[in-house]
Amino acid sequence: MADHAHDPRLHRRLIDSFYTEAMVLADEARHYFDEGGRVEREALPPMERVAFSCESLKVTTRLMHVIAWLLTQRAIAAGELPPTQALDPARRLGDAPTTDAGMLARFPAQARGLIASSVDLHRRVALLDAAHAREMPVVSPARSMLDRLATAF
Repeated sequence: MADHAHDPRLHRRLIDSFYTEAMVLADEARHYFDEGGRVEREALPPMERVAFSCESLKVTTRLMHVIAWLLTQRAIAAGELPPTQALDPARRLGDAPTTDAGMLARFPAQARGLIASSVDLHRRVALLDAAHAREMPVVSPARSMLDRLATAF
């Protein structure tokens, strides 16, 4: 029986599914925050309008972090990057900007939905990132250097 937890085809499908979700959400957020939500934003009181603009940036940040992480995973799956690159802090998902629940409740429904979707997607991908980090063997820098020296001579 195959080990589905480590099946590279299953992993690739999961990454592709997350990637599609992230790209669709990014397109919806761009359209809403750049165009569709403009009237709703302008109807908000001044401080809420500023918070609304900040939230649009937070959505973009969350989604870009997710997309960058997914592209790294795709590159690893394609053999373009070694799996150990996934542990490089620059390639890890990282923390998402937080959203104030009290302020969120004051936003229009579509904005709340997009913000919540970006938070949820980031949370799910963060679980996958953490699982990958636990599965990856930690390679000693000294061992790596000795291995490189051994193959050089």
